[in-house]
Amino acid sequence: MKAVVMAGGEGSRLRPLTIRRPKPMVPIAGKPVMEHILNLLKRHGITEVVVTVQYLASNIEDYFGNGSQLGMRITYSREDVPLGTAGSVKNAEAQLTEPFLVISGDALTDYNLQKVIDYHTNKKSLATLMLAHVHNPLEYGVIITNEDGHISQFLEKPSWGEVFSDTINTGIYVLDPQIFNYFEKDKPFDFSQEQMRSMARWMWRSRRQILAIISGVRKGWRSTRILSYTVRSIWRTIVR
Repeated sequence: MKAVVMAGGEGSRLRPLTIRRPKPMVPIAGKPVMEHILNLLKRHGITEVVVTVQYLASNIEDYFGNGSQLGMRITYSREDVPLGTAGSVKNAEAQLTEPFLVISGDALTDYNLQKVIDYHTNKKSLATLMLAHVHNPLEYGVIITNEDGHISQFLEKPSWGEVFSDTINTGIYVLDPQIFNYFEKDKPFDFSQEQMRSMARWMWRSRRQILAIISGVRKGWRSTRILSYTVRSIWRTIVR
């Protein structure tokens, strides 16, 4: 399985640390935070990586190169203008022809990624979101799921009066390439904001079509379910 590491963020909230370097290059324990993510991917057998870059892209490209020094194969997908999280992955569509994992280049986690990959594969999901519990959910996308793991409610960065759950979206996804059917090329948008809500609305309006897909009437399609997988592990982003 390939991974997409999203590394285009400017990191404005980390200034002055990010004036001359992109957010994924901020050092943690003596190495760029993105290097910790790459090492995590390698530990779980993921050595083919597409890195999406935009702000100070050459800093990342020059440091990691083709990934050979890490025993990995790294390619890059450049954005001329910021495209958001989902838009940046759409920009790399040509390199993503099989199910793939998406992870942020500015996150720290020790989670066993193989578990969420196996869950996604076994459930034949279109998209699987990795969720976590936090004490203060105000800076995250808050999510409610049903007993089967299907996402029933989503709210991006709520106020305290709107908080309905302590379960949040970590920004780690396992996706089937069919998800690109919901993406518009060269249009800036995010997984956490527009994309999951628009997909959920489409699925609700197209229940008969989905049942036909799941029952195999339209051959070659996987299930169009958006599922969640909640973890209890270390997970942090460097701006929280």
